[in-house]
Amino acid sequence: MPPPATTNLGYTPPDGGWGWAVVLASFISIGFSYAFPKSLTVYFKEIQEYFGVSYSEIAWVSSVMLATMYAAGPISSVLVNRYGSRPVVMVGGLILGVGMILASLGTSIIHLYLCVGIIGGFGLAFNLQPALTIIGTYFQAKRPLANGLAMTGSPVVLFTLAPLNQFLFDSFGWRGSFLILGAIVLNCCVAGSLMRPVNKMAVPKPKAEPAEVNGAEDAAAEALRTEDNPKSQSCVHRFIDFSLFKHRGFLIYLVGNVVMFFGFFAPVVFLAPYAKHQGIDEYSAAFLLSIFALADMFIRPATGFIGNTKWIRPKIQYFFAFAVSYNGVCHLLCPLLPGYAGLVVYAVFFGFAFGMLSALLFETLMDLVGAKRFSTAVGLCTIIECGPVLLGPPMSGALVDIFGDYKYMYYTCGVFMLVPGLFFFIMHYYNYRKVEEEKHRAAVEMRTAEDRVHLNIDQKDKSEDVMEK
Repeated sequence: MPPPATTNLGYTPPDGGWGWAVVLASFISIGFSYAFPKSLTVYFKEIQEYFGVSYSEIAWVSSVMLATMYAAGPISSVLVNRYGSRPVVMVGGLILGVGMILASLGTSIIHLYLCVGIIGGFGLAFNLQPALTIIGTYFQAKRPLANGLAMTGSPVVLFTLAPLNQFLFDSFGWRGSFLILGAIVLNCCVAGSLMRPVNKMAVPKPKAEPAEVNGAEDAAAEALRTEDNPKSQSCVHRFIDFSLFKHRGFLIYLVGNVVMFFGFFAPVVFLAPYAKHQGIDEYSAAFLLSIFALADMFIRPATGFIGNTKWIRPKIQYFFAFAVSYNGVCHLLCPLLPGYAGLVVYAVFFGFAFGMLSALLFETLMDLVGAKRFSTAVGLCTIIECGPVLLGPPMSGALVDIFGDYKYMYYTCGVFMLVPGLFFFIMHYYNYRKVEEEKHRAAVEMRTAEDRVHLNIDQKDKSEDVMEK
């Protein structure tokens, strides 16, 4: 087991106990947050024909939902810091349910943008970030494994919802389906009720606040302790830490992710429509999402287990860079695979790639900034990333409208994934080198300071001896 990362929490997380119930709750909450927008793509072709809209216009439904989920990140961050994860998740489940029920009464595509996209997106935001944050309060040494298990909720829920949505559509139409889905997502409220705050009195406090950094954590531990003192901060900085924009590792993560998210969601959103475009029947097209989800489902916990090993954990940022690059290669090869069999092969390999990336996406951020600053860090990331999340699928849909073919969309998404993957490899190599230099410099300064203290003590002792004589 590798040495755990510095948490700066002021206590030692229990790494188990009720934490596993929290992982289950996060599994459900994260599952709906990420799988729900993807699963709705089963209805896209029918809703597109019902309202008479284009590919790019229908793509805005999932795009607005995901973008709102990301844009509301700072709001969710402030609420989590103020009230804790439990009430925020429960309110989020209620908002999502209300949004889907209102969407079932929709009379235009704009109505769906508002109800599914904006209202539903806010509900997802209040589910996602609290679930990610609370894991860092319960786990330290086993955190990559706990994150990997919780992130497995996305493919499991998608694997279930994809065929269920097709069945609901055939039985009740898209309006009736949305009404039923509004009731199903209220399970997020049940998940939220399990997110009991960690009992800090029942866990031992660390002997000392270590100055050691893990991975790309910056060496300014003393500065962090100053920043964590509410008396030295303004009201805003008590909830949102803008000093993260001076954090080298955080900036590398943010820049790479902004580019990456232009090509992150579109291949999943258009997988079923792409199959239908090739003349594949609706159930077989929907089954591709289940195949994708099944591969995704198995790779996420495996990724968490691998990421927790002594060989990967200290340099986990390279593992993340590999996952991003792997996604890009899959998209570039997708148009070259012929027929339904080719799409099945793509769905399997893309599921592995997507699952690896998703399992590491927030673990690598927590590795960079630490668990104490994670809530604010993920909030700042999501509001900036909401731009590419919003524009990615509609831009991809516009490419389909212009060329009448999906291959150019997949080529574009491949480039948007491969470039940041290479960027992460290069920049994290540089960052790890700088961190080692900073740690060495800090150690030298520490020894120099100790030598000065010992020298002053020796001089003082000699002076006292002379005065006694």
